[in-house]
Amino acid sequence: IVFFFSAGCLANKILVFPEKTANSYVKITQTKPLSLTAFTLCMRVSTELQGKREVILFAYRTNDVDELNVWIERDGTISLHLSSSSEVVCFNLPPLNLLTHLCFTWSSSTGLTAAWMNGQRTIYQRYRKGHTIRPCGNVVLGQDPDKRLGDFDAEQSFVGEITDVNLWNQVLTADEIKGLYSQSTAVKVPNVINWRTAEYDKYGTVKVIQEDF
Repeated sequence: IVFFFSAGCLANKILVFPEKTANSYVKITQTKPLSLTAFTLCMRVSTELQGKREVILFAYRTNDVDELNVWIERDGTISLHLSSSSEVVCFNLPPLNLLTHLCFTWSSSTGLTAAWMNGQRTIYQRYRKGHTIRPCGNVVLGQDPDKRLGDFDAEQSFVGEITDVNLWNQVLTADEIKGLYSQSTAVKVPNVINWRTAEYDKYGTVKVIQEDF
C-alpha cells in the first residue's frame, strides 16, 4: 500500500525521508516546462548515506530517458547526468551530513558545468555541449524512476532531508549563488521550479516539517 497526500506549496517546508523504501517520494509541479539549454539547480540537502550506496538527489524523467539526474555515487562523488546513463560528470565534494546548500550550473552553448557547495564553486568541467533538456516529464525527489513515474529501487532511494529546491533556466552568477546560500532577498526568483510556490504530491512515509532555515 502506498499512502498518497496532496498538499499546497512547499514554502518553509523540509521533506524528511526517514527510511529506505521503494515507494516514498515527492512529485513537484514545475512552473514552466523543462525545455532547457542552460540551468541552475539548487537545493539544501542532508544525508548520512554518502559513500555507502548510490543515492538519488534529484530526478527529472520523460517517457524515454532520465533527462536531468543528480546522484551520490557509490564512491561518494556527486554526479550529474543529462539524458544519458554512460556520459556523466562527477564532483568531489565533502559529505552532506549537515544541511548543505548545493547548486549545479550548466550551459549548452559552452558545455561548462560546475557544482557549488555553500557558495563555493568547483572547477569547471565540459559536459554535453549543444545538448537540450526536453520537456513533458516529471520532477521526483526521493526515488529514481526507470519509467516516467515508477519502477523504483529501494537501494537507490534517498534517506535524509531536502528542502529549498529551485531551478532557473539560466546560469546564475557567482554573486547570485552566494546570495542564495546566504538567503539574500536580492536574488532572481526561480522561474522553472520555485520552492516557495511549487505544489507537490507526496507518497509513502515522507514527512513534511515546517521550519525556517
